[in-house]
Amino acid sequence: MSIKLYQNLMNQVKDTIDSEIGIMDQNGLILACSNEERVGQINPLIDEVMEANDIFMVIRGQSFQKVYIKNKMEYIAFISSDDSNNSKYLRLICLNIVNIKAYYDEKYDKINFIKSVVLDNILPGDITLRAKELHITNNVYRVAFLIKTEPAKDIYAYEIIEGLFPRKAKDFVIILDDETTVLIKELGSNYNYKEVNKNARIILDNLSTEGMIKSKIGIGTVVDNIREIGRSFKEAQTALQIGEIFESEKNIIDYNKLGIGRLIYQLPPTLCRLFLKEVFKDGAFEALDSETMNTIVKFFENNLNVSETSRQLFVHRNTLVYRLDKIQKITGLDLRLFDDAIIFKVAILVKKYLDSNQNFA
Repeated sequence: MSIKLYQNLMNQVKDTIDSEIGIMDQNGLILACSNEERVGQINPLIDEVMEANDIFMVIRGQSFQKVYIKNKMEYIAFISSDDSNNSKYLRLICLNIVNIKAYYDEKYDKINFIKSVVLDNILPGDITLRAKELHITNNVYRVAFLIKTEPAKDIYAYEIIEGLFPRKAKDFVIILDDETTVLIKELGSNYNYKEVNKNARIILDNLSTEGMIKSKIGIGTVVDNIREIGRSFKEAQTALQIGEIFESEKNIIDYNKLGIGRLIYQLPPTLCRLFLKEVFKDGAFEALDSETMNTIVKFFENNLNVSETSRQLFVHRNTLVYRLDKIQKITGLDLRLFDDAIIFKVAILVKKYLDSNQNFA
């Protein structure tokens, strides 16, 4: 990534300096150049440059200046001419190289630090001290977004996300693997959860429109201390896991809005199986066909309203009543009664949970 920044520097100065200008390493490999065709080539004068004791030198019509970072020679800047002004140009370019390297290293260190916090790879007692060393504010509101994407060619989700949140010192984009990206977003003191969900929607929409990338986003809770970022990340993970079971049609799942799914997810499978056997005796659930299940889903969506459900299903009201009577006969539950409807709804969710774990017998 720092090489890309060096190339950007070369592109910016090439209109100011008439001659070819570039940066190479100690082996003469050209890393960045105003003439991009030379990138990757070896400068034939590298041996003479390395043997010279001077920082600035002119060899065979080319000007060179060694770049030292923390008393160690890291790069060599060059201009393919012997113009008298080259020493001035190279001093300015070398200063920019040092600043770019310092910026990149600090950013890299910050990202690695936040990644370590997220993945619990750092001792809790070291977090505050390290954050202070890296000039990262400790006590501000932050939230973790976990973005799972489908594989995409030539387009990387993290690049799109970085473009959406360019505040490098406050928002951190972390790559876990090719399909998993984490955004640690800093929030203002007057944040609200509408703002948090709006950010998730922005990510989802931009991945779709700019990269044609399908994605799902889990959102953790807002934390007010850098030590708690890992917890917010784990909650975002849990949100995606639970959402995949109970609300697979949703692309944004908020840990704060998991509802009864979170409770069921924490129950032992053995207890869930006992509950299902109690509710659906003698294979009653399996006796419900797809049309009947669709009727049940619509009935729940319309808050047990017979008239509205029949309208949306394009059936006569009496037809719907007949179907509800049939469900009662099979299961022993009258879905028109609130208590029976709750039992049935919970039973469906428990069945989904067991099926997802392949524990249902």
